[in-house]
Amino acid sequence: MTLLAGSASWTDPTLLTPGLFYPLDVHTAEQRLRFYASRFPMVEVDSTFYGLPHAGNAQLWAERTPPGFVFDIKAFRAFTGHDVPLSALPRELRSQVGTRDTVHWRDMPAEVRQELWWRMRTALHPLQAAGKLGAVLFQFAPSVRPGAEVETHLEHCVDMMAGATVAFEFRHRSWFEGPQARRTLAMLRQLEVVNVVVDAPQGDFSNSVPAVWEATHPELAIVRLHGRNVSAWNSASGASSGRFNYVYNDTELRAMLPAIRRLEEQSGQVHATFNTNYRDQGQANARKLLTLWYGAGTTAPADPFDLSDLH
Repeated sequence: MTLLAGSASWTDPTLLTPGLFYPLDVHTAEQRLRFYASRFPMVEVDSTFYGLPHAGNAQLWAERTPPGFVFDIKAFRAFTGHDVPLSALPRELRSQVGTRDTVHWRDMPAEVRQELWWRMRTALHPLQAAGKLGAVLFQFAPSVRPGAEVETHLEHCVDMMAGATVAFEFRHRSWFEGPQARRTLAMLRQLEVVNVVVDAPQGDFSNSVPAVWEATHPELAIVRLHGRNVSAWNSASGASSGRFNYVYNDTELRAMLPAIRRLEEQSGQVHATFNTNYRDQGQANARKLLTLWYGAGTTAPADPFDLSDLH
């Protein structure tokens, strides 16, 4: 398949309302993932941003999904410039980073950093062995801006994830402003890192990153769609999913199809991940995009998922 579409997470609390997306008799973790994977060919795992992944969970994900299903995995927040609550670190490492409520990557001892990288890599082995690991997504904090020190860290991230496909999503617009846009794309191509094309609210926000429809990896392109809800984009109230409360209409999605096709021509495969994770909006938006794509003369989808309910 050339276009894989799905949602960021399959277990957001607002999605779990009985009968909303999951049938009433689907209520365990295993049942939910199996049901989701019968409807979509890929998913993004966001829980790994908040806490390191575990190999046991990755093994279960691999076992509970059909051949060909793909997981994109979000990198742990410590690697991407975010402050990390002490409680998010493995218990046995906490005493090595001090007693503050939060800790930043630059303040962690070298041995703790290495241990975190090791745990991140080894946890993904079951998905790699099953051929179900898509990309490891590094979504950098809005405070991460271009500069020599930051770019050295970006190279380090790639080195530490050797053997996996790595994707970078920048959340400060300076990465794609003026001449820096060309430098950013050149760096990503040199590192063979996927440029994450961002569709998000645009306005006078430093974290409004423009959609740069350029592929930088020879085998994969990723589009992450956050919706276009300008009024909620930087809201600090309510559940985080409320920031992405948005249903794309056919006109908006259809306008993206030519650009997605160009990405496909450049990289061979495109992942379209809907981060509109309020209630079932991510699933509804992904279904709509798949319907438009495969209804536009593109090669018909194959197993493992079923689009019979999309037409």
